Amino acid sequence: MNIFYFYPLALVLSFATNCCVNRVMQMKDGVIKFSCNWTKTDPVVLPQTDDLIYWRQVLHRKGFIGVDAKGIGYGNISCRITGNEFLITGSGTGVFIEIGVQHLVLVTSFNIHRNTVDSIGPVIASSESLTHAALYLCDPAIGAVLHVHNLNMWRALQRRVPRTDKKAEYGTSEVAKEIIRLYNQTNLKKEGILVMAGHEEGIVTFGPDMATAASILFNWAEEC
Repeated sequence: MNIFYFYPLALVLSFATNCCVNRVMQMKDGVIKFSCNWTKTDPVVLPQTDDLIYWRQVLHRKGFIGVDAKGIGYGNISCRITGNEFLITGSGTGVFIEIGVQHLVLVTSFNIHRNTVDSIGPVIASSESLTHAALYLCDPAIGAVLHVHNLNMWRALQRRVPRTDKKAEYGTSEVAKEIIRLYNQTNLKKEGILVMAGHEEGIVTFGPDMATAASILFNWAEEC
């Protein structure tokens, strides 16, 4: 049986394995996305962990998170911890049928304008961390964000829900700024869902908690 203990953030940092990475994260398509300041630590276990893992498994079973024909994992989810800190699934974890605490990372800070993400945990934060960060920055009432893939839904929702500019590439500060713009200038706050026009298949939903964000996604899936 694996036993995990709950530690204050400061204590978790003291357990770091002296593997602090300060580098620009680069995806398989060769496009540099953001500066990733990652401190590798043991798993960060928090009260919200089990709920996040549960909903990730639900989304994986439904195909919203998974691995594409090229073997690249897609989809990521997160939940707010305190302030603008959030727990998120790690980069490329869509390839795993099941995940555990070893696949999660805590984003401790970020700067959209400087294109940086600071995190601690056993894995690097998702390439879409700035997308999640933008929504948490928009509204303290947002407690969970889901970024999933579904081509049919993505096509059907293009003119039905708010969508980012096609020129804004996924995982960049540009798409994060687009999300902030949509939140302030459209009915995104009310709808709780957006389409990433510059990221084929990419859909984002959010809400005060995981169940609400997932419910929005599933309701739209039925309509499409």
